Amino acid sequence: MILTKCLPLIWLSLVTLCAGRTLYQLPGKGVKDDTKQPIQTSRPFNIAHRGSNGEIPEETKAAYLRAIEEGTDFIETDILSSKDGVLICFHDVILDLTTDVASRKEFAGRNRTYDVQGFKITGFFTFDFTLKELKTLRTKQRYAFRDQQYNGKYPIITFEEFLAIARDAPRVVGIYPEIKNPVLMNQHVKWPGGKRFEDKVVETLKKHGYGGAYLSKQWLNKPLFIQSFAPSSLVYISNLTDSPKVLLIDDVTMPTQDTNQTYAEITSDTYFTYIKEYVVGIGPWKDTIVPVTNNYMLTPTDLVKRAHAHNLQVHPYTYRNENQFLHFNFSQDPYMEYEYWIKEIGVDGLFTDFTGSLHNYQEWASPLPDTSSKSTRQLLSHIASLVRPYAKA
Repeated sequence: MILTKCLPLIWLSLVTLCAGRTLYQLPGKGVKDDTKQPIQTSRPFNIAHRGSNGEIPEETKAAYLRAIEEGTDFIETDILSSKDGVLICFHDVILDLTTDVASRKEFAGRNRTYDVQGFKITGFFTFDFTLKELKTLRTKQRYAFRDQQYNGKYPIITFEEFLAIARDAPRVVGIYPEIKNPVLMNQHVKWPGGKRFEDKVVETLKKHGYGGAYLSKQWLNKPLFIQSFAPSSLVYISNLTDSPKVLLIDDVTMPTQDTNQTYAEITSDTYFTYIKEYVVGIGPWKDTIVPVTNNYMLTPTDLVKRAHAHNLQVHPYTYRNENQFLHFNFSQDPYMEYEYWIKEIGVDGLFTDFTGSLHNYQEWASPLPDTSSKSTRQLLSHIASLVRPYAKA
């Protein structure tokens, strides 16, 4: 009889405590730093490439909030500058592809042609617009085959606004900023006191409490990787901060923007021996690791093996769910791609446009341990408290 009376309450308790839930609440809930869930370091890092930009226009607050909600470890951004020297989060040096600038009559005639890494590029350059002007623009999806419903809704954000998103997250979320096109930025934007673009990036990070060597207490509190395709910029900032740095790797035939070496040269063992004094890892284009012909992946190179031999992490880019980006080897299945790169190639982090997909795969393939050892005891204790009044009856 007692058990019969208790069963509805026990069932209700189990449903309430065990029902499906959002993986992570959104930022802005006022969670104190000392109570936040720490960043995981036991499996490859989920790096939200420009936010969850497979769903929402890239580098916007909404894209970053979505990535945090979906379970990313790091939110990644590209740092450029406005005309008046304010650091902004934007990928391209021109505004044309992912904003409505071309349709804005007030900016007609503001497009220019500049030399960018040996190419003549024409467009609306970020450094020809003040922050006030940039803030009037609205972003849009880069690819026409992605969801267009958010076009025109979100503004460009500043680097400091980006840092606030990570700060306000309900758990520890790392940041992964790229010092973007430093040669071009230093040519066209001048800061007081002769400071460089790189100086401003590091100053901003320090202002917000970022620093510390990889896995140090300070780093675990505010995880950070600083990335760049320009090796000289990473060497330069090594004198300014001990935060971990990652050298990005393009197609091996491409020259670097600052040293004019090919990426084939800077992925040699000789170069790794030199650069590992300044960086903790490399971020290669994934087709540099595994060559592709006719959309089929070939035999992997030894790049990951050699990088690991030099104690360098490997964080390839970019993983995307759409068939346009999936090689035929994966039968149009993004989870097969994650499986291959994590388990066969052995990478240490992945830049993805779809953070939710990578998070779901990792939760299935390598779930994190339950950090709340009291969870089972708490559930049983709660059930016991419901049963106790009836036991006395």
